[in-house]
Amino acid sequence: MKRFLTMLATGSLILAFGFSTGFAQEEEDQSDPATPIEIYACKYNEGMGPADLDAAAAKWNAWADKRELNSYSAWTLVPFYSGPEQDFDFLWLGGAKSAAALGRAQEDWLANGGKIQEQFNAVSTCDGHSNFASVKFKTPPERKNPSRVVVSFSDCNMSDGMSFDDIAPALSAWADYREGHGSTSGMWVLFPAYGQGGEEFDFKFIASWGNLEEQGADWDQYSAGGYAKADELFAGKLDCDASRVYITTNRRMAADDGE
Repeated sequence: MKRFLTMLATGSLILAFGFSTGFAQEEEDQSDPATPIEIYACKYNEGMGPADLDAAAAKWNAWADKRELNSYSAWTLVPFYSGPEQDFDFLWLGGAKSAAALGRAQEDWLANGGKIQEQFNAVSTCDGHSNFASVKFKTPPERKNPSRVVVSFSDCNMSDGMSFDDIAPALSAWADYREGHGSTSGMWVLFPAYGQGGEEFDFKFIASWGNLEEQGADWDQYSAGGYAKADELFAGKLDCDASRVYITTNRRMAADDGE
């Protein structure tokens, strides 16, 4: 948390959240408060599976409609490319445009969502609940099917002597390079804020695509020459591990998420 607060204090950052369309782009000389997301890591209970999660999520969405919960967006993420360290069946990722808005949604849930929580408890057990701050570097195009998105996560560490002020221009240049070479991805970094402790990364690098074919097109471009640009921008500054890839289903879109 201290590292994240230091980055906010020293960097002129443009912060936003949203896999499918993103929020409106701000002017380059403006800085917004950090945009929060929460992530639950969950395993299905015995005998439960995706259909049961769909049913519980539908009941939650109906509850949210009745509560006029219009500031909260949510997705579920299912591993596609993953390893044994991803010891969960799905992630629940939710967010709002401000921490206060997220907190109001959480308070409403704690006070009034007990019956729906029982539905989720019957389906799955969620051992992890963490909070991150999202920094957007590339806005994705409007998706034809925003309810289903492909998302990758990498854990990244800055080299000794590097600060985020050193890394941010390289990330912006990488986003511009990808855009100039036809990439349809969105790009963010996530800074750990609450719920973890002892993490072995400085931030997570996130990318999203409308489908696996779009992701594959970026893979092809990277292997055909994009790697040289990445080396130019990041060599000696940043080290990221292999990406985990998830198939993402939108469960609810905030009214102010551009939808």
